[in-house]
Amino acid sequence: MPDLLIELFSEEIPARMQARAAEDLKRMVTEGLVEAGLTYASAGAFHTPRRLALSVEGLSEASRDTVEERKGPRTDAPEKALEGFLRSTGLTKDQLEIRDEKKGQVYFAKITHKGRQAEEIVAEVLEGAIRNFPWPKSMRWGAGDLRWVRPLHSILCLLSDEQGARVVPMEIDGIAAGDVTRGHRFMGPDEFTVSSFEDYEAKLKRGCVLLRAEERAETIWSEASSQAFAQGLELVEDRGLLDEVAGLVEWPVVLMGEIGDEFLDLPPEVLQTSMKEHQKFFSVRDPKSGKITRFVTVANIETRDHGATILAGNGKVLAARLSDAKFFWENDLRVVKEGGLEAMGEGLSNVTFHNRLGSQSDRVARIAALARQIAPHVSADADDAERAAKVAKADLRSEMVGEFPELQGLMGRYYAEAQGLSPAIAAAAQEHYQPLGPSDAVPSAPVSVAVALADKLDTLAGFWWIDEKPTGSKDPFALRRAALGVIRLVTANGLRLDLIEILEAQIKRLKEQANMGALAEGRSSGIGAVLTDLNGRQTIRPVPELLDFFHDRLKVHLRAEGIPHDVIDACIAMPGNDDLTLLVARAEALAGFLKTEDGENLTQGFKRANNILTQAEAKDGVEYSFGADAKFAEASEEKALFAALDGAQPKIDAAMASEDFASAMAAMASLRAPIDAFFEAVQVNTENQVLRRNRLNLLSRIRTTCGSVADLSKIEG
Repeated sequence: MPDLLIELFSEEIPARMQARAAEDLKRMVTEGLVEAGLTYASAGAFHTPRRLALSVEGLSEASRDTVEERKGPRTDAPEKALEGFLRSTGLTKDQLEIRDEKKGQVYFAKITHKGRQAEEIVAEVLEGAIRNFPWPKSMRWGAGDLRWVRPLHSILCLLSDEQGARVVPMEIDGIAAGDVTRGHRFMGPDEFTVSSFEDYEAKLKRGCVLLRAEERAETIWSEASSQAFAQGLELVEDRGLLDEVAGLVEWPVVLMGEIGDEFLDLPPEVLQTSMKEHQKFFSVRDPKSGKITRFVTVANIETRDHGATILAGNGKVLAARLSDAKFFWENDLRVVKEGGLEAMGEGLSNVTFHNRLGSQSDRVARIAALARQIAPHVSADADDAERAAKVAKADLRSEMVGEFPELQGLMGRYYAEAQGLSPAIAAAAQEHYQPLGPSDAVPSAPVSVAVALADKLDTLAGFWWIDEKPTGSKDPFALRRAALGVIRLVTANGLRLDLIEILEAQIKRLKEQANMGALAEGRSSGIGAVLTDLNGRQTIRPVPELLDFFHDRLKVHLRAEGIPHDVIDACIAMPGNDDLTLLVARAEALAGFLKTEDGENLTQGFKRANNILTQAEAKDGVEYSFGADAKFAEASEEKALFAALDGAQPKIDAAMASEDFASAMAAMASLRAPIDAFFEAVQVNTENQVLRRNRLNLLSRIRTTCGSVADLSKIEG
């Protein structure tokens, strides 16, 4: 069985597109081969700046013959119908089969399709892949109509086996497939022939091209780390930059250069960001001082002077870039020292946050008020929380963040420290954006937590107030991320917050700003509309919807931790479901309980009791919710259940009062055996109406007792 080798050689492909393009080539070609009837053992995709390559091993020589069976007209159908069927099949009448069916005899045709050779199929599939390739952006050049990311120069397409290699005959826009490729643009041979994938990869390496992206990345990292270590320094890890640089070179040559002394006092993050964004340089850090003192650049060529000229040129460009950064830094510090972060943040009144939610200044005022409200609940100083919220967004008006938006928050911390603000306020300026995702760190410092919660809750309350909620996969304002951030802040820090109260207060602040003319009105239905929550409180209209959104996000978060959705639903149905810490503790305890045999069986007993009771109440038109009396118990199992309920209830009540859900469920587990025995020995719907009512009321006690921990009716199975 032959192996297939494909290379599409072009001008430089943008680094960000290479990996996806290689996988697209693999997917399109292998799927096309399989659809055409070929099989293969394995396939591998490769990419460099100037080529996409695909190796397919163990390809079948040809597709198999296939037989297509096609149903025709009935034998008594008009002659023209038969003639049309014969034309469509290419057969004669005597080649047809006649079969008996319910409505009479029918003609059937068996059409044999001969298998095709691999060369023919490969040429067809590859041409289709090239002409329909899903580049994010593509171009045409010359007089042809082919579109490619950059001008396509050559196509290598070989089938090789024990007999040797053969070129797959094909041509696209004047580019004929061959067995020729090129090495490095400057250091490699202009052209050379190959006979197999192993020959191809080996000759590329001799031609100063490393085909595998992971090998180029490993070479860069290993050499850069070694050079840094030799100087007593360490390379700052950046996997994203490493992958990008590996896509910029075919033959990585690692060079280390020095940063001018005049720039060494810049914050290390500023140096790292400037070098990464503008020059694609790696940062080298002094582990003793924490300062960035050198840089690593990766050239695509070996030079006689061992990179001295390259480093000199890069150093000049870097100095110009860092001069800009130094100017921004010094100018921002001057503003802070003259007027503080408050002066820097004055311009936020001219920055629109959202056309219906006012300016960034309006938003800061709301966040500051909310941070002060939250502070006592997170053990933060209220004055510090309010002050931190008022200055946390000020760096958005700094020149440094204007140049490097990814430094927002971090620069706020530096400027707060330069102003002499407390460490807690300075930390909050950076940490209030966190967590930014499911793996991001969660702040634990009280002031940081207060401001981070206020920031995210204001965002959610505001967009719910103006009815700009996520729909389907669309979430332009990252509200799902904000809700998850609130959940992680609350649960990771074990906070006990009344979300309904907090959200109502923030929506009232929005309303007040709207009344003062700062904001557009929220909902057309009016902010005064109210609903009643599970605890019987009057709540402003958007709040219950927003609480549902938190619950949905919590389900996603807890499912990732192995807690089933029905367990979460059973806990959400209980009072106090806006206390996320309480809700999570209840869900974790219930999930653990249901994994036990007692938990699973007790749930089934609860459901049996609930079903019988529900049917009886519907039939009788009454509610059996009180009055069960042990004196009417006849069977020993019935008496035992009364005793078990009497014994378990105080333990469950005490555990629930102290929010010890695990102990409450352990006490509830003691009911499993008495409930099982009761249902095995006792007929609930007996003809004796006194006994029937008493037993139904006993079932109501089971439902109430078990339901005091969670709504077990929502547990599936």
